[in-house]
This record gives sequence, structure tokens and C-alpha cells, in this order.
Amino acid sequence: MKFFRAVFFLVCVFAATGVFAQSSAELKRRRDKLSDELEQLNREYEETKNSKKVSLKQLNILKAQINLREEKITNINSEVRNLDNQISESNNTVRSLQGQLDQLKKEYAGMVLFAYRNQSAYNKLMFIFAAKDFNQAYRRLKYLQQFGTYRERQAGYIQNTQRDLHVKINELDKDKREKRTLLQSQEKEKEELGKAKNNQVKVISDISKQQGSLRKQQSDVRRRLAQTNKAITAAIRREIEIAKREAEEKERARARAEAARAKAENREAVATKPTITKNSTNSEILNATPEAARLSNDFLGNRGRLPWPVANGQLVHGFGTYADADGIRNENNGYEIRTNPNSAVRVVFEGEVRSVVDVAGAYLVVVKHGEYFTSYSNLKSVSVSVGQKVSTKQTIGTVAIDPATGDATMTFTLNKGREFVNPRLWLAPD
Repeated sequence: MKFFRAVFFLVCVFAATGVFAQSSAELKRRRDKLSDELEQLNREYEETKNSKKVSLKQLNILKAQINLREEKITNINSEVRNLDNQISESNNTVRSLQGQLDQLKKEYAGMVLFAYRNQSAYNKLMFIFAAKDFNQAYRRLKYLQQFGTYRERQAGYIQNTQRDLHVKINELDKDKREKRTLLQSQEKEKEELGKAKNNQVKVISDISKQQGSLRKQQSDVRRRLAQTNKAITAAIRREIEIAKREAEEKERARARAEAARAKAENREAVATKPTITKNSTNSEILNATPEAARLSNDFLGNRGRLPWPVANGQLVHGFGTYADADGIRNENNGYEIRTNPNSAVRVVFEGEVRSVVDVAGAYLVVVKHGEYFTSYSNLKSVSVSVGQKVSTKQTIGTVAIDPATGDATMTFTLNKGREFVNPRLWLAPD
């Protein structure tokens, strides 16, 4: 019975270890990806340092480096916590296995002593013949036979437990070494983070000496951002108006058809309650057709799993407010993403292209997904047209170089009706 309890305990421990290993593997994959992105940013930053003129591109690269290093430190903290849990589990397992091994050895020593005292055939015969009756003699004979088998099995249990103990001790040593390595890596990242922040202060100081060109660049960024938001809002407002007109026209067509049927049947027309009224919400208007309602539901069902609009990229500015080099706070309604020059921009979900416009020399594409809209701005070229149906991950254009920063960036926004929503809640984890 003790043996089976021990086996059950080990199964539970190894199962838990498997869960930790899976989580650790995912964290390691994320750490490696962050390291690759940081290496790329380091190369880009070294290239910008060769230019005597400090630009917003340097500042944006430094901001991206700081964000990635902070995320990497957080990731390492999670890995260390994971290892602490594994080390704690391993310590508990080692103590349990050591206790089981001591108990097995104690029991085995008792059996060896008993066997030693009854090692002669004479003693065994005397043990059997000293029985009260035939049944007891038979049971004693079977006991001696089973005792030998049990003794061999106990020896096997001891060997297996010793082997499991050795394995867990090795795993424990490995986890401790890995934890030391991670902590060293964490200290290095903190040191690099401090350097990046110092560089950021220096770059901002250098940029402040070029107030004229800096303010023009920042002004261009803010103006283009405002123009893009205005174009997106206008496109969505137009779509709501179109959907409302179409729904109202269908209501009128139904009423005319009912009136014609009533006249032909010589009866009064039955008045039906209109589905779209002046008090209808944007959601009701945009979901007035079964196709639109289905698409909205499918889009909502993929919340948190939508692909990114570019295959590879780093987040420059997330959803919400941020301060530029002038200290002026800007409102970002989506995700500003840095990527490689000429990278393909892809739609995140099936839908219909409803707007393609030029904003400050770059294209903006708005795609409708029922009551949801996704927008893709700062595109150098566009490969779709208004009214075209598009599928998930279909390429709709290529990224342009931002004239203000010299970076290949695009901005992705997501709306539910007229309301801008945070893409972080919808896009799959990077």
C-alpha cells in the first residue's frame, strides 16, 4: 500500500513538472524572440549614430529598446518564479524519496535478518512442522515462498527509488544552475536598460538643440495623426449612414410590397414595426442584415486571436496617450508598429474594403467586419479597392517610410462602430 501511495505521489509530481516545463519553454521562446528584436534594434541604432544629425528615429529606436528590455526583464522574472516553483517541487520530491528509501531499507534489513535466522533448511522445516495442524503448516509454507518473492520485489523498489532520487537531484542541480544564469542575465539587462535610458536623455538633449527641425517633425507627426483619425472617423460615419439608408429602404420596400398584397386581396395592409428607427444604436444599424450580424459575431469570436497586420514588427506606441520629445501628450487610437521597409500589410480578418484614401502622401485602408472596422495607415502602395472582399491575412499593401522619423512604420486601429478600442485585447500575443 505504501508503495502505491509513493507511485501516485511521483505521478502527480512529474505531471506538475510537465506543466512547469511547458510554461518554461514558452517563456524561453519569448525571451529568445525579444533578444533577436533587441539585436536588430541595436544594429539600427548603431547605423543612426553614424549620422551627425540626431533624429527622431534614434529616439524612437531607444524607446523601443527600453520597452523591449523592460518586457525581457519581466519575462526573466517569470522564468525565475517558474524555476523557484520547480526547485521547491524538486526539494519536496527529494525529501519524500529519501524518506521512502530509508523506510524501504529499514524494512528490507528486517527481512534480511529474518532470512538469516531461518537460512537453514532445518529451521524452515521446524517452522513448518511446529504448526498446530495441516492448514497452518500449509499457510506457513506459502508464507516462506511469498516471503522470498516479496524480498526480491522490495530490493527492486529500493533500486528504482534510488534511481528516481538520483534523477531528481540532477534536475534540482540543473534548475539551480539555470536560475543563476537567468539572474546574471537579468542583471545584465538592467544594466543595459540603464544605459538606454541615459542615451535617451542625451538624445533628447541633443534634439532639443535642433528645436526648429524637431518641432517641424513633431508637428508633421501630430498633423498626420489628426488627419488619419479624421479620415477613419469620416469613413465609419459614412458607413453607418449608408447602412441606415439601406435598412430604411428595405423597410419601405417591405411596406410597399405588403400594401400591394393587401390591395390585391382587398384587405387592409398590416403595419409592421420598423427594425431601424431614429433611436437605433450604431450596432443595430450596422448589424441590420444577417450577413453583417454573422460577420460581427465571427469577429468577436476571434477576440485575442487576430493576427498582427505585419508578419514581423515592434510596437512603438500602444493604445492611449504618450508624450513626444517636446513633452506634448498625443492620443494614439491604435498601434504604431515598426517593421522592415517594404513589408506587406495584411488584413487581420475577413471583411470588405470600404475606404482607400490618401492621407499626407500615404494611403489609409479601412476594412469593414460587420459592426467592426480595422484601419491600416501609412501605406506606400495598396493592392485592394473599395468594395473588394478580403480574407484573413490577405495582403492589402506595403509599408511606407515615415518621413518624420525615417522608419518603416504603419498604424493599425480597431473600431466598434465609432468607438476606438485597444488592439491589445484583440490581437494574438506577439
